[in-house]
Amino acid sequence: MRSLYLTILLALIPVLLTAQQKALFFGSVTDSTGLPVDLANVALVDSREGTMTRADGSFELALPAGREVEIVISCVGFVSTSRKVSLAAGERFRADIILQRDIRSLGEISVSARQDRASTFQRIDVADLEYMPSTTGKIEAIIKSQAGVSSNNELSSQYSVRGGNFDENLVYVNDIEIYRPFLVRSGEQEGLSFINSDLVSSIRFSAGGFDARYDDKMSSALDITYKKPTKFAGSVNLSLLGASVHVEGITKNRRLTYLAGYRYKTTSYLLNTLETSGDYKPQFSDLQGLINYRFSRKVELSFLGNYSANKYQFIPETRTTEFGTQELPFNLRIFYDGQEVDRFDTYLGALSLHVQPSNNLSLKFIATGFRTSERETFDIQGQYWINELDNTIGSETYGDSILNLGVGGMHNHARNYLDAYVLAGSHIGSFISGNHLLKWGLKYQYQDFYDRINEWELVDSAGYVLPSNGEAIVLSKVSRAENQISYDLVNTFIQDTWEINAEKANLFLTMGVRGSVWNFNKSVMISPRATFSIQPDWERDMMFHISGGSYYQPPFYKEMRMPDDQINRNIRPQRSVHLLVGGDYIFSAWERPLKLTSEIYYKWLDDLIPYKIENVRIQYAGENIAKGYAAGIDIKLNGEFVAGAESWFTASLMQTREDIEGDSVAVTVNGEKFYEDAGYYARPTSQLFSAGVFFQDYLPNNPDYKVHLSAFFGTGLPLSHPDEDRYYTTYKMRPYRRVDLGFSKVLKREEQQLAERNPFRHFQTIWISGEIFNLLGISNEASYTWIRTISNQRGVPAQFGVPNYLTGRRFNVKVTAKF
Repeated sequence: MRSLYLTILLALIPVLLTAQQKALFFGSVTDSTGLPVDLANVALVDSREGTMTRADGSFELALPAGREVEIVISCVGFVSTSRKVSLAAGERFRADIILQRDIRSLGEISVSARQDRASTFQRIDVADLEYMPSTTGKIEAIIKSQAGVSSNNELSSQYSVRGGNFDENLVYVNDIEIYRPFLVRSGEQEGLSFINSDLVSSIRFSAGGFDARYDDKMSSALDITYKKPTKFAGSVNLSLLGASVHVEGITKNRRLTYLAGYRYKTTSYLLNTLETSGDYKPQFSDLQGLINYRFSRKVELSFLGNYSANKYQFIPETRTTEFGTQELPFNLRIFYDGQEVDRFDTYLGALSLHVQPSNNLSLKFIATGFRTSERETFDIQGQYWINELDNTIGSETYGDSILNLGVGGMHNHARNYLDAYVLAGSHIGSFISGNHLLKWGLKYQYQDFYDRINEWELVDSAGYVLPSNGEAIVLSKVSRAENQISYDLVNTFIQDTWEINAEKANLFLTMGVRGSVWNFNKSVMISPRATFSIQPDWERDMMFHISGGSYYQPPFYKEMRMPDDQINRNIRPQRSVHLLVGGDYIFSAWERPLKLTSEIYYKWLDDLIPYKIENVRIQYAGENIAKGYAAGIDIKLNGEFVAGAESWFTASLMQTREDIEGDSVAVTVNGEKFYEDAGYYARPTSQLFSAGVFFQDYLPNNPDYKVHLSAFFGTGLPLSHPDEDRYYTTYKMRPYRRVDLGFSKVLKREEQQLAERNPFRHFQTIWISGEIFNLLGISNEASYTWIRTISNQRGVPAQFGVPNYLTGRRFNVKVTAKF
C-alpha cells in the first residue's frame, strides 16, 4: 500500500513543476444595513472555481493572473452582482461587496444573516474542513476546536460540551436525527462517524440555549446540511489512514440530483504507537447517498441512506508501561494470549417530502428508520509483573528493576450482543408573515432494544484469586443479563422568531415551547425556551443576547441499565435548565476582519443519572439519584489574522459538580476511619480550563503553499475507580496536550492546462498535504488499567492505577483531487 502512495506522489511531481502563479481576490460581503452575509457564493464565471463567504462575510478566492476575469457574487434572498478584474501574478485585490435584498425570494430557504447571528448557533465555514489535520472525522475535529467543547481522545469523534457527556449532544443531517453505536468502549474500536465531510454544505453548532425546534438533549446541537448539487463534480482522497471518494450531479432536466460518498479508514498505522504491541486490524467503511427529485417548483422528494461497517480485530502480544513518580517509579510488563473481535454495523434510511405551497409557507414530512447490530467478543489472558525501578542517578542499574512488587494473571472474557431499532415519523413546518418566522413540528419515535450480556474477569495474584475467600475461585467481575425493551416517544413544538427594526436598535425575540410524552413510565415533559437579542445602532458592530430554557433528556437504553445489568423500570428523564448571556463584536484590526464572541452560562441539573467514564465507555448508575450544576465562560476570537486565511483562538473556564444520594467519602479523625456524606464534587467531565488554536498561513506571494496548526490544552479530568460502588472522584488524570501540524501545496488549479497524455488533466484541482500528528510526542492518558496484588510491600498499596496512553507522533501524507 505504501508503494502505491509513493508512486502517486512521484507521478504528481510534473504537475508541481508546472504550477502557475496566482492572484488573490478577497474582501467581504454585507447587506444594505452593513451586516455580514454568510454562505454567499463567490464564483468565477465560466469556471468551477469558487468559494463561499464565512460567518463574518469574508472570503478569499485565487484567480488566474494576467487576464480579465468576471466574478459573480450571489446568495439566496439577495440580488446577484458581479465584478471584473485583471490582476498581475501575486497581486492581492480587496473588494467589499454590498448585496441588495431580493424581496421576491423570501421563504423558508432564505433565513436572514441577522436572524442567524441573533441565535445561539454559530456557522462554521466548510472551507476550513479541507486542510484541518485530523485523525478522526473532519467535522468532529472542527467542532472539538470550538469554545466550550473538549475531547481528550484523538482516536474518538465524541466530544463533551460544557460539562455534558458524549450522549448529551444532538446531531442532525438534513433535519434527521443521527445515532451512534452503543457498545463502543474505546477509541480504538470506534470507526467512522456518520457525517461525511465531502457531502456537507453548511454547519451550524450551538453549545447550549438552543431553540425549541431541536429535540431533547441536555448539552448541544449540531445541525448539518448536505449539498444540493448544481453540476457534476466529485473528489478523491488518499492517505496513510484510508481513502474516500464522492460524486455529485444533476440530470439534464434539473429535476434529479444525486450525492454519494464512500469512505474507508484504517487506524493500524496510529495504533502501532500504543504501548500494547500486537496485531491491530481495524477496518472501517461506509457508503452514503442522498437523492433529490423535484416534481415541481413546489414539491420535492429526497432519500438519505447510509450503511456503515466497522470491524475491529486485535491480537495483543506484550505491553510495557512505566508509571509512578520520579521518587517512586514503577514498571508494568504484560504478556498476552487471545484476541478481540468486534463488529458494529449500522443502517439508516430516511425519506423526506418537502412541499412549499408559497414563498412564505414550507411543509416537510420525514420518515426515518435506523438499525444497529453490534458484536463485542474477546478472550484475552495476561500475565503481569510490577516492579520498582532504580531511580538513583549515576547508578549502574539506573532504570532497571530492583524489586518485584507483584506477579499475577488475568483473564477477560466477553460475548456481548446488541440489536436496536429506531423508527420515527415527523413533520416540520414554517410560515413567514411580516417580521415573524413561525415554526412548528410533530414527531413520533419508536425504540426497540435487545441486549445480551456475558462478561467476566478473573484476576490471579501470586497464586491467589482476587477477591479471595479461601475456599473457591471467585470471579472479580461478572455481568450476565438478557434485556429486551421497547417504548414510544411523542413530542411537538411551536416557536416564533420576531424581528423588530427600531430606530436605535434591531431586536430579535425567539420564543417557543416543546412538549414530550415518554410512555416508558408515563413521563410528560414541558420545555419552554427563549432567546432575546439586540443589535444597537452603534458605530461599533456589536450584538448581545440572553437565552434560557428547559431541556429534558429521556433515557436511552444505556442510561436505563443499572450496574447489575438489570433495567430500571422507574427511571425518569434527566433535566437541565440553561441560562446564558453573551455577545459578539465584529471589528477590524491590522486591516483584517475579526470577530470576538463570548458567553457566560449556568446550568441547573436535576434528576441526574450518575456515570463513570472509562476511555469512551460511559457506565451509568441507572438511577436518578443526583443533582448538580455547570457554570463557565467561553471566549472565541476568529478572523483573518493572515489575509484570506481563517483562524481562531478559544478559551474556556468551566466547573461542573454533582451531589449523589448515598455517596460517601472516607474521613480519618484521631486515627479512626469513618464515612460521611460526600456532598458536591467534580463530575467526570469537569475540565476547569481549556484552550484551543486553529491557525492558517501561506507564503506571502503564493497562496498555493499553506500551513495549518491545530492545538489543544485541557486540564486533567476527575477519575474514579470503575469497580468501586462510589462515584466520588478521588483521582485526576494528567492534562491533555496535543499539537497537530499540516502543510499543503496546491498542485493544480482548474484553469491550468496539462499535456494531452497527462492523466491528471481530467481533474479540476489537486493538492497534497503532509500532516504531523502529536507534533510534540506527548503521552496523553486515555484511561487507567487497575492492577491488584495480594499484599503490600514497602508501604506500596496493593492496587496500582496504570495509565493507558494514547497515540504517539505520526506523519501522514494525503492527496486530494477534485473533478
